[in-house]
Amino acid sequence: MALSDIPCLNLAIAPLRTADHFAIHVTQAPYPGGYVLHDCLWLDSLEQLWRLWQEMFSDRSLPNVPQVSQVSEFPPDPTLSLEMPSIPGQPVSQSGRLMQTLGISLWQWLFDGPIQSSLNHSQGIAMGQAKPLRLRLEVRDPRLIALPWEIMQDAAGKQAISLRQQLLFSRTTSDVHSLPPLRSDHILKILLVLGQDSEPEPRSHPNQSIEPNRHTSSHALQLEQEANVLARILKTSGSSGIGSATITPCHVDTLVQPSPADLTRQLESQAYNVFFYAGHGVPAPDGGLLFLRPDMSLNGTELAQVLTRCQVKLAVFNACWGAQPDHELISVNSATPEIVQSRAIPRSSLAEVLIHHGVPAVLGMRDSITDEEAVSFIQAFARALAGRVPIDQAVTIARQHLLTLYRFNQQAWTLPVLYMHPEFDGELLKPLEGSLTEMPGPITQLGQQKPDAALRSLTTAKVWQIQGGFMRVGRDRSENDLVLQEDQGGVSRKHAVIFCRQSQQNGSIETAYFLEDFSRFGTWILEPGMEPVNWRKVHRQEVPLQPGTHLKFGSAQNEVLEFTTRRSE
Repeated sequence: MALSDIPCLNLAIAPLRTADHFAIHVTQAPYPGGYVLHDCLWLDSLEQLWRLWQEMFSDRSLPNVPQVSQVSEFPPDPTLSLEMPSIPGQPVSQSGRLMQTLGISLWQWLFDGPIQSSLNHSQGIAMGQAKPLRLRLEVRDPRLIALPWEIMQDAAGKQAISLRQQLLFSRTTSDVHSLPPLRSDHILKILLVLGQDSEPEPRSHPNQSIEPNRHTSSHALQLEQEANVLARILKTSGSSGIGSATITPCHVDTLVQPSPADLTRQLESQAYNVFFYAGHGVPAPDGGLLFLRPDMSLNGTELAQVLTRCQVKLAVFNACWGAQPDHELISVNSATPEIVQSRAIPRSSLAEVLIHHGVPAVLGMRDSITDEEAVSFIQAFARALAGRVPIDQAVTIARQHLLTLYRFNQQAWTLPVLYMHPEFDGELLKPLEGSLTEMPGPITQLGQQKPDAALRSLTTAKVWQIQGGFMRVGRDRSENDLVLQEDQGGVSRKHAVIFCRQSQQNGSIETAYFLEDFSRFGTWILEPGMEPVNWRKVHRQEVPLQPGTHLKFGSAQNEVLEFTTRRSE
């Protein structure tokens, strides 16, 4: 099933002239009659529930960030009841009741009248095609962005909208640049960046440098250790896709407190499809600020330039407020300028800015998340991505994992917020369409089953066996199965991989081998039977390998290796 064939229903919440008056549009529907419009008022009961939510979970809020919701000027009603029907035999805590009440109230407000009818009809079409329905919500009023729309549920005891695998939920924005043609990837290639883990102390003078303290070296070592742990989690998760014995190669490079120039060079050196940032972040007008190191920060607009240029498909931020807009202070009355309120700045959140500039998918946090919660989410998310499911489905799976660990009445599962470009079909890794990229028969000792494939030097006749249908090639001795000599020019630290893919054809299993290059200078290929003048360069793309194919990694003057298989031998 092509991901672009999944039916899609897009909704947009747009403000009208008065502060509490909104229009809900269906901007995309899988059938012509689904494009409907509904006007509604923001209710005082919703505003009060939202304030109760903030009070109950206020320990997660940053102290220097103003309260988000300023929609209503009515004081909260202390007698507001949270009495909602619950499932017999399953007691619900006060936080759980608030979660459930707000979720049902948001659903009833959004899916009212013709909007609910459009949803029902769209779900019927998706079910008839045996496909999920992709539901994307665009919140055009920045005052409503901070609301946890992910907790919406249509009735007590029903699944929240973001937990349903037959209703893939994400947020979006129509204020975007068009997506260019995207690269097809078969391998998880992740750049993991650990930035400053706390807000830098202010300088007393603009020209004063930050003096290193006695804890700097030990703290840097802790960050290195944390980076190694996260990289190991990502690699391990990527090698075990969900629901099968698939093997999805996963490469992870780490940068600890890099400068913006170091970060840019690293992104340009490899064809990464996932950018992962863990560190401190704060709201700011140009997409927030990420503190890479104590003396250097990067805003969302600057980061977007390099992410789009390098065709990163997914950006993940384990940083506070990545999905929140910035705020500005305004005077309520010119006669009393000392009385001020905060106002959300449109299109200022990190997620929205990156989507606006053409990053296909961005996952940020609506509020701060603990390290334990973040690691649990990351591990489940990477495992789902390795299973080659769409990004929005992978977020759903990881969110279900958080709910299982931390329970419904805790807000951990509500914190991840996924934004997807309206033109993006959610494909991070190319689906195998019924085939599996998996390990062939087990590799055994001498005298038993031989490896299926190998690379052979035409100069020295040395042979490197492709164990388990997968080989990593490059200069780095710790990361590669075939380590190329440093005197061979143009070879990258992680240059390429060779892997097999098995599929069933006419009742029999067929095995095919492929090379994927993600180097800086490319790989030269000469197909069997071709004249030497027909060498062609492969750069950051995947190509099939036929027995007898000649390869040069890096420079065209480097050693020639021949790809062979047991069948050809």
